[in-house]
Amino acid sequence: MITWALYIVFVFWAGYTLIAIYHWLRYSHASWLAFPAIAVHLLLSLMLMSYALSGNAYLLSAYLP
Repeated sequence: MITWALYIVFVFWAGYTLIAIYHWLRYSHASWLAFPAIAVHLLLSLMLMSYALSGNAYLLSAYLP
């Protein structure tokens, strides 16, 4: 049950992220900052969601005790 709840959260996050990226690139006046910020957001979110869905912290293992 928890896994399905996390899948729903992941789908919501993916949709929200795509919409936010579109608006940031379309309407931002500081577009030079958009690409690194989007990359950091996607990387951190991928690491957290992969840990939440699989329990495997392969991307976070260097930072966990």
